[in-house]
Amino acid sequence: MIITNKIKQEALSPESKIEVLIDFEWFEVNKRIQHKIARDGKNFRFKFLNENPNLQQGEVLYQEADKNYRVNILPCECLVIIPKNNFETASVCYEIGNKHLPLFYEEQALLVPYEKPLFRQLIAMGFEVHEQKRILLTPLRTSVAPHGESGTLFSKIMNLTQK
Repeated sequence: MIITNKIKQEALSPESKIEVLIDFEWFEVNKRIQHKIARDGKNFRFKFLNENPNLQQGEVLYQEADKNYRVNILPCECLVIIPKNNFETASVCYEIGNKHLPLFYEEQALLVPYEKPLFRQLIAMGFEVHEQKRILLTPLRTSVAPHGESGTLFSKIMNLTQK
């Protein structure tokens, strides 16, 4: 089965159906072209050529008469950082941003896919960091202006935390 567009949620038929999950890793939810096998064995080829799919947990990707095929984002090993204040939040975000790593947010905690060097660095810097298996659902999206002469990005972040 080839899927080229997402189903609009308001177009879903309301009757109850069997829910079949299609498993995705956190880093696959924005891939435009991929092949997946649903848990019932049905093959899917995704070709989102005109848009970023930005798949969400539980979203219906395909419907049959008796089945809904839904997105299931799998848990992965990650670092859970619990900042104590805005200053720590800014510092952690700066360190992770400098490494160009994806950052997620959930229940007052920052989540990053597991990397041992980053784990060691954050522990050495005195942050509260835990290794846990979590589902990475809410990416922290940012748009940052290039570094300029009006101060570094770090100084701008630090100024925001001191207000």
